[in-house]
Amino acid sequence: MKRVAGKVAFITGAGQGQGRAHAVRLAEEGADIIATDICTESIHPGISYKQATEEELEETKRLVEKTGQRCLTVKADVRSLSELKAAVAAGVAEFGAIDVVVANAGLITFHTSSLDISEELYDLIVDVNQKGVWNTIQATAPGMIDAKNGGSIILTSSCAGIRGQIPYAHYAAAKHAVVGLMKSFANELGRYGIRVNTIHPTGVSSPGMGSDPVAAKIWPVEPLFALGAMNVLPDLDQPITGEVNPVPTIAPEEISHTVLFLASDESRYMTGMQLAVDAGNTNKP
Repeated sequence: MKRVAGKVAFITGAGQGQGRAHAVRLAEEGADIIATDICTESIHPGISYKQATEEELEETKRLVEKTGQRCLTVKADVRSLSELKAAVAAGVAEFGAIDVVVANAGLITFHTSSLDISEELYDLIVDVNQKGVWNTIQATAPGMIDAKNGGSIILTSSCAGIRGQIPYAHYAAAKHAVVGLMKSFANELGRYGIRVNTIHPTGVSSPGMGSDPVAAKIWPVEPLFALGAMNVLPDLDQPITGEVNPVPTIAPEEISHTVLFLASDESRYMTGMQLAVDAGNTNKP
């Protein structure tokens, strides 16, 4: 049985990585998709990894349509409320309503010390990871309320939204703030049958995670950086030996399974929850 059949999902940061995986997984289970991304080669010179392009966003559309579901792609920057509202309007015009929101778009930079983070980079990380989530809720929730169909809003936080990981305090602050938004909106939107929850991934093997040259330099010299990133579970696709050999990162699709659960009616009485999909990262000693 299709677990989200007949639903429409609005996903930010859908051009690659987790956003694309979420779009495809929800489509496999019957949802039509509104996929947005910033579609620029470089958002800032201080960001070392590439952003999704228009071609990559169109590839997400191709993969969604391969499942038999429909997909509308819209270029939108989560830092711009007007662009998100335009994307929502286009999606509602195409599909009628939005049932599921996945505020997935995010950004991180690594530094030898959080004291080295410039004001400009701090503003960028907070604008994308915190204000971008705020804008996504502001753009989607009013229409969901008017539709009177309830719905699910899923916010991507991080293990850094639970623990004080270093040395990227700007990112940790923004991801902690996402939890505050989730808890507040879970209470405020509950009367309309709209559920709001966060997911907290560990490191994910997607473009933009693990490829930062600064991170590679910090790893061998800052033990707390390495300890913060360390997981507990091994690679479950390999033989289990009993040795302490934590999986370094997990695939985007592992996060998508939880997104699907939160989007489906299987979680219909879950709201205000923090779900860690982290291979034991936040529970470790």
